[in-house]
Amino acid sequence: MKRREFSALLGAGMFTGAMLPAGRAAAFSPPSNDLVPISVGVQVSGTAQWEMTVIKENKLDEKYGVDLTIKDVSGKPASHVALMAGDVDIVLSDFVWVAGLRADGEDFTIVPHSYAVGGLMVRPDGAIGSIEDLPGKVIAIAGGPVDKSWVALQAYYASVTGETLADKVEARFGAPPLVNELLVEGQVDASLNFWHFNARAKAAGMNELVSVAQMMEGMGITSQPPLLGWVFREAVAAEKEKGLKGFFDASFAAKKMLLGRDSTWTDLTELMGVGDDKNLFTTLRDDYRAGILTEYNDATVEAAAASFRIMAEYGGPDLVGSSTEMPEGTFWAGYRT
Repeated sequence: MKRREFSALLGAGMFTGAMLPAGRAAAFSPPSNDLVPISVGVQVSGTAQWEMTVIKENKLDEKYGVDLTIKDVSGKPASHVALMAGDVDIVLSDFVWVAGLRADGEDFTIVPHSYAVGGLMVRPDGAIGSIEDLPGKVIAIAGGPVDKSWVALQAYYASVTGETLADKVEARFGAPPLVNELLVEGQVDASLNFWHFNARAKAAGMNELVSVAQMMEGMGITSQPPLLGWVFREAVAAEKEKGLKGFFDASFAAKKMLLGRDSTWTDLTELMGVGDDKNLFTTLRDDYRAGILTEYNDATVEAAAASFRIMAEYGGPDLVGSSTEMPEGTFWAGYRT
């Protein structure tokens, strides 16, 4: 979404501007006056909220010098609107979007958040046992024709077979819950979905044939590229550098707790929406942990640049914008860990 596109969405009320429930916020002691105010826009129902909850409940924001305000957004487009309008300092999005904006002269940049991406799910009793079995099959895809998992699968299939996958399968695009429903009910042969919906499909008995991370590795990208990250303007970084670095320190501290302490997950059960389903809880927790990013260095950036070239080749301008190479500065050089 470019600057010229967001005004209509803003007028449509896609950004709620709502704070998290007052009951939760009231549990925290008031921050001291020397903390840097940082606002982040996330979906209350999104998985990023799990990390935000760990940060707030353990006062990691205050520990690292941040007065963190969490604002609810209704989805990714609304988060982009909020960021461009200056209603929040940071949102969670993907580096491909940031790269496209930078190619157009915008000053957005990103710090990695997660490796978590989707994968190709199949039925355990189905006819797909390998990537070569896809021709003639029906694949349900969460998103549209330039969904990043779908683009990655096409690139991977071409690298394995030398052929064009889109010409050989029927692709059906839909919302993530519908994609899962179609697979579980046997109305499609395979699906490409976001990681947390794939985790739910696994808990329902489906199998992951190949993850996007494995696709990238199969195409020679041995260091896993981080798709998702915290996006902000360089102008905000210049104004609130200490606060941003404190937020990222808190973020990585929360990741460490989520990765290494089972007890950290106890208070997240309601947010996870698993009810009494212990199998679903465990699957979501373990798949989330598999996507946790523990370091951010030059190798991280190089892996992202390599995956961007693949996205540009197979997704084209509709996905990556005007650049075929990831623009310099897409990943913020002001922070490493």
